Amino acid sequence: MKLAVVGGGSTYTPELIDGIAGRRASLDVDEIVLIDPDAYRVEAVGDFSQRLLNHAGHSARVRTTANLEEGVDGASAVLIQLRVGGQKARASDETFPHLCGCVGQETTGAGGLAKALRTVPVVLDIAERVRKVAGDDTWIVNFTNPVGIVTRALLQEGHRAVGLCNVAINLQRKFAKLLGASTGDVKLVHTGLNHLSWERGVLVDGVDRLPELLAQHAEYLGEEVSVPVEWMQRMQAVPSYYLKYYYSHDAQVAKQQTERPRAEVVSDVEEELLKIYLDPEQVTKPESLEKRGGAYYSEAAVQLVHALTSGGAAEEHVVNVRNNGTFDFLPDDAVIEVSSTVDSAGATPIPQSPVDPRFAGLIAGVTAYEYLALDAAIKGGRDRVADALLAHPLVGQYAKADQLADELVARNRDFLPWARA
Repeated sequence: MKLAVVGGGSTYTPELIDGIAGRRASLDVDEIVLIDPDAYRVEAVGDFSQRLLNHAGHSARVRTTANLEEGVDGASAVLIQLRVGGQKARASDETFPHLCGCVGQETTGAGGLAKALRTVPVVLDIAERVRKVAGDDTWIVNFTNPVGIVTRALLQEGHRAVGLCNVAINLQRKFAKLLGASTGDVKLVHTGLNHLSWERGVLVDGVDRLPELLAQHAEYLGEEVSVPVEWMQRMQAVPSYYLKYYYSHDAQVAKQQTERPRAEVVSDVEEELLKIYLDPEQVTKPESLEKRGGAYYSEAAVQLVHALTSGGAAEEHVVNVRNNGTFDFLPDDAVIEVSSTVDSAGATPIPQSPVDPRFAGLIAGVTAYEYLALDAAIKGGRDRVADALLAHPLVGQYAKADQLADELVARNRDFLPWARA
């Protein structure tokens, strides 16, 4: 099987390769093509990735190219993990919302909208070119943020796509360790949207162990996801790390204004990693890769690709997929992030119990924003940007939406053709 990675020069990529090296018995990959216009980065990552595979005794060969069509030709699956504008654009996303006292974050709020506007047109162009070369049956696994919006854009255009995030698998691994259970035996009742999700159940052999986790390990879990213990115990749910931007918005803004932007930290980590990758003696994944983020990305991605391409029995994964009646308060074509059964036919959400209004209201509000955000990303227009920002719970005021829209457009003009007209 041939696997293509768009954005293969990312310092994330060796995580994926390490996961493939560890799954050689179940993921039958013999060729991996890393596609990236940055020759320096992709060659450094590609050479290191080949050494990782060789050291693990895996026979797959790694190739690098800047040519998308060459890279995806004959691929069974294409992973998209790109960042339009690089860390410089991310730094802007993380800081310009502070002008209005709003949280600065690259995947949600005003910063997340800026990223969506830059990213959606690029990903749709890539996906259309993949379809022409590799065919309609090629799976696209989207790891590019904001995952929910980008995945809905792909599905709206008829692409065979599934969105993936590492939040759920990260929590699953933590829960398994706390419960002394095998990770494969822990199933999540994962509810919500990408970066707006809650664990409403933690099933081991069909028994919900979430009450036990909240009774015995609430302090640890509260620190991990940055929410008060009392709130989790009252709600009987564990939110994702990203809910702190909603539930503790003002405190997060104050904290951000005194801290170094994450984009600058990541830039330093990437520089360090690339130097390590260039060392011909380095044949294993460096510990410093953990600083880059994306814990368990390799496991999540490799397991998902296996489920989509192996032709075997359905597996359970948390993915971004069409709602199709799963949440009765959302349109069918909304993209949600839930536990799903996945096989070669795609992903099907596993039915859940009704969602409490305390969660459903926020899910519905952010879904409405995501519809407006995608409309702005595809059609362009400053007023569409302002409308999307006004609808977002982290903005939600006329004056702030207008000021942030103007600032967003000004800072991203080089990436938005309609803004330069």
